[in-house]
Parts: sequence; C-alpha cells; structure tokens
Amino acid sequence: MYLCRAIQSFACINNAALIQTKESDIAIIRAFYYSNIKNIVFQKLDTIDRRLMRYLGSKESLTEPIIQLLADKGLLQRNLVFFDAFCGMGSVSDAIKTSYDHIIINDSLKCSSTFALGKLYANECTFAKLGFNPFVYLNDTKTLRQDFIFRNYSPGGSERMYFSAENAGRIDYFRYQIEVWKEQNLLSEHEYIYLLACLMESVSDVSNTAGVYGAFLKHWDCRALKPITFNRIDSKEGICEKIDNYNSKIENIIGNIDCDILYLDPPYTQNQYGTQYHLLETLILNDNPTISKVTGSRPTGPMRSDWSKMYHAHILFDKVVAETRASHIILSYNNDGFMSKDFIESTLKRYGVENSYVCIALDYKKYNNTKCQGKEGHQEYLFYVQKKPIEEVVVESPLNYTGSKSKMVDIIKRHLPTHHLNKLVDAFGGGFNVGINIPSNKTIYNDINPFVEGLIKSFSTDVYAYLMYVSKLINKYKLSPNNKEGYMALREKYNKTPIEKRDPRMLYTLILYGFQQQIRFNTNHGFNNPPGSRWFNECLLSKFITFARCSRTKNIEYCNMSFDKLIEKITPDTLVYADPPYRSTLGVYNDGKRGFEGWTINHEHNLCMFLDKINERGSRFMLSYVLKVNDFYNKEIATWAANNNYNVIDIEIPQGRYNNRKEVLITNY
Repeated sequence: MYLCRAIQSFACINNAALIQTKESDIAIIRAFYYSNIKNIVFQKLDTIDRRLMRYLGSKESLTEPIIQLLADKGLLQRNLVFFDAFCGMGSVSDAIKTSYDHIIINDSLKCSSTFALGKLYANECTFAKLGFNPFVYLNDTKTLRQDFIFRNYSPGGSERMYFSAENAGRIDYFRYQIEVWKEQNLLSEHEYIYLLACLMESVSDVSNTAGVYGAFLKHWDCRALKPITFNRIDSKEGICEKIDNYNSKIENIIGNIDCDILYLDPPYTQNQYGTQYHLLETLILNDNPTISKVTGSRPTGPMRSDWSKMYHAHILFDKVVAETRASHIILSYNNDGFMSKDFIESTLKRYGVENSYVCIALDYKKYNNTKCQGKEGHQEYLFYVQKKPIEEVVVESPLNYTGSKSKMVDIIKRHLPTHHLNKLVDAFGGGFNVGINIPSNKTIYNDINPFVEGLIKSFSTDVYAYLMYVSKLINKYKLSPNNKEGYMALREKYNKTPIEKRDPRMLYTLILYGFQQQIRFNTNHGFNNPPGSRWFNECLLSKFITFARCSRTKNIEYCNMSFDKLIEKITPDTLVYADPPYRSTLGVYNDGKRGFEGWTINHEHNLCMFLDKINERGSRFMLSYVLKVNDFYNKEIATWAANNNYNVIDIEIPQGRYNNRKEVLITNY
C-alpha cells in the first residue's frame, strides 16, 4: 500500500526533462541493433509472459464448445469459408484458423479487427526486413514522447488518469516508432498490424480502468503504476492461408459476403463497445480526434451499434439471417441479452432446414464480483441451424386471420406458373400470407375491409417505431391475459376515436390480447372482440419482424376495393390469386352482420365472371376454394371449372375443424 502511494505521487509529476529524448540517442541505439542483430530471423521473439486483453463478451471460454459443434456438424473442412461477423478480439477466429483455408473477419471497431488480425498473423511475423527483435528494442529503449495519449489521458497533460505520465509517454513512443517503421517500409502489413495488436495488449495491462475505457478510476490502481512493457499477444499455433478483413456494421455488408459458415456473436446488452473502447480506437486510428472534456472520448456516434438496443437487435438479427449467403449459421448469445431464446429459436427455425436447429446451453458466471457471487441461472447459448434456400422460406402473417393459407404456401408455390411473375394481384389479401411469399416485380394487395387493409399496410412502416408504440400501449394499459380491465379501457379508447383517425397500431395491440386474436367489429364498426388469453409473445414478435421486413423490401401497392374493380390493374403479364370467402364455411368476417358486405352466391357468380374476364385477356389466375365440406358440395364452382376446362388440383391438407373437406386450386394454366 505504501509503495503504491509513493509511486502514485511520482506518477503525477509532470517532469518535462524525463520525457525528452535526443534524436541522436535514438540513432545510436538503432545503429547498434542493426549492426548486431540484422541477420537474425526470429521464430520465437521473446519469453515475456503472454496475457489476454480484457474484453467485454470475450468468447475465449467458448472456443472449445464452438469447435466441438463444428466438428459434430462435419464443418471442420479446410475448403469451407468461415465468417466471424463480430470478431471482437478474435478468440474464435484464432482458435479455428488452422481448420480453414479462408477466414473472413469483421468488426465495426478498427481496434477490434486489428487485434483479431494480429492474432491471425502472429505466427508469420519474422521481422526480417526490420532486422531485429522489436520487442527487445522497444523495451530496452527508454524513450518517451509527449504526444496525444500523454497530453490527453495522463496527469502529464490533463486531469485524466487513464495512465501514469511515464506510461503515457511510453505509449506515445511505441505508437510513433511502429508508424516510423511502417513508413520506412521495414514492416510488412501483417507485421504492422501485429505490433499494433501487441500495443493494445500492453496498454491494457497498465490502464487505470476497470477493464474498459468508458471512464478512468479516481484513484490509482497499483497495476496502472507499474512501468509498461511491450508484450506479445497470445496466439494459437499455425496460420491461415487467406484472411479477409472488414470494418463495417454487419447488417450493411452481410448480403455481399460469400461464405459457408456464419458465426454471430453480437452485443447482447446496452453496453456500447465504441464508448467502452474509444481510447483503443483512437490509439489504432492515430487520428488525434476532437475529444470530450470529461472522459476524453472520441465522438462515438459513428461507432454506436443498434445491436445494443431493444428491438433493434431483433430487427437486425432477422435481416442478417435472411440475407446471409452462408449455408450454416452459429450464434453465441446468453440469457441476459435483449433477444430471448424463444425469439432466436423461432427466427432460426423459420430460415433453417427442418430438424437442423440445435441449441446448447452452457452455464457461466456473469461477473466476478461480490454482488453476483453465488448467483446461478446465467447461461450462454450456442445456436446452430443449416439455412434453407431463401426461396423455400415461408413468411407468416402476424395476423391470426380466419382462412389463412400459411400452411398451404409451399403447395401454392409449387403450382405457380414456371416463369418469373411481373405482377401478382392478391385479390382477397386478408392476412397476406400468400402474396408476401410469392416473388414478383410488383404485388398488389387488396382487401375490401378497410381495417384489415390498414393493418397490413401499417406493417410496412418503420418496424422499430411500430414495436415501441405497441410496447408503450402494453405498458400503459398493463395488458396481459389476466388484466381484462386494461384491455377494455384500451378498446374503449380505440372505439371512441373517429374512424378516420384510428391508428392501426392500436388496433393491432388490441388484436394481440383479444379472444383468439380475432378481428371482430360490430355494425357500427366498433371493435368488439372480448379479452382473451393470448399476448404478444416472442414467437409472434419474430413473425412480425420477418413479415414487416419483407413488406418493406417488396414493391407493394395496397388497395381497398371490391375484387371486380381490380380488373383495371390486370395486364397480360399478371397472375391473379383469389382466396375468397367460402359459402360452405362462412365466418364472422364474411357473414354480412359486422358492418361489412357479406359473401353470397351472387358474389360467387361475380367472382366466376371476373376470373373469366382475366382468362379472356390472356392473364393467369389461381383460385383457392373449398368444393366440399361434410354434406355441402359446391356444384356451381365445380360446374363452372369443368365447363371452362380449368385445371382443378386437389389439395389434401387438414383445414380447421372440418374432417370431410375437399380443398382445391383452380387455375387457367
């Protein structure tokens, strides 16, 4: 304790004489090393103890389970391309670098990707052009400089206590000397990056922080007062033949990265890595930025990640999984993160090959402090899924819509015209399960119910803003399956609002907590579904986000009109998909008693004439219909199809509560 106080007093002295070193002295030292060691090629550079830099969310302890998972799936093949999308300090990439000929790493922080690259390059750095051991040189040369780190992050030039004045001066010297060697072409690009990685390791060992750089300690830690040494980073044996590096937000590049295996380790808490490691970012960029007055942080706006924000993480996860070209996806996450296990599972299963999903739970101690000692329940998850081709993915509507064709999408897609569609008209759009899944240059969604059309259209707006709006309503009215009073209060609020001013997001929130999540109105267009036992669960959240993303990426025109008025929008290159109400299975949405037009045999006749007109124009149509339910047989539709030589395709799929049901697809092609 007394020693620490003595050193502390010494470290706070701004001694200019201590900092200054003559350039002539540097030249003499340099000449000595060149003359005595220039012919040595270094295989083992030194014997200094290796350390692992402290880093939030480091996956050093997970490398073995990840390797085992890769082995179990037969993915430890050198010909495969491994993409470490949130590489951090590179623990995973370093651990598997001899298993693949090609590794791609990415991190939005330059300091992180530099450290990871340093680990990957470590074993190929001989410093032959330099001609001497840089670690011995930098540690033996006692030069200090009063550059950016000294002036801004030590008592030598500021009130900030990130480093002692002497250590800050040494850090500035290390950074300066590495850059000089690079400019003199004495370092390869890989050696340059390796030395920068080693610099970060060395800096971490003497920083007066709690492990990150969001703030410095108010009192000197003994560790921060010891003289800095320039240390090698720890690295596994072996090299990788080809390494590509990106410094981007993964969501911006994922669709352009060719890889076989995608490994995701995103942030899972609100901690912003750019804020926590701003000093290391500045050290690597060497750009002398404008910094904040208190913490000395560089501007962190460009470094901020939406993965550290509620709902943003969910939205980005869906986007990355959907757009990656990888055939295999591995995700490490834990139960303290924004995304729940249920949400992740639902999303991965949507995009994954059936029965390929795996989740491995690993216990871990979250923190090593007195507050968390003895606490249990912290788990790290390893997820795996083999991704199916994107054209085989079925997007489900977030509406529990009566007559939904979500379970028939694959069948419908198998019976589409063989050529790519220019235009698709979903004439009775409903929950939009079909139209959202059929690729076309343009899609027209139509529903005669303005509330349903408004709901579907609302899903194409800003997804995050939508979710936050719903979340606020849930919290304000304390919505839950057990709180009928809150539900009724929200329903009253919605119904008292003039129809033209009703927010579809409020209607959707009501639907989420209503009986069987039905869409029910009275004759006055008041929403009258009673409270139910459902809620906005994680699986539905996943479904909503995927549907909303697809809605925003497709070219969709939304219409609210009678189906026969759509004839003006139909061209020869159009496919019309019709899934009208069925006379045999009338529900509350088409019984004509809810303030909206019902479905009668006259409507059915008009539908047949509408489809005949489409046929006459040389356009194509597909009609989903039920010909038979129990004792009811729709002879009118059957006769119409037969008389026009339309193709009738039997669909054998369980539908609703009817046991004796014959569902068909009728096409004119």
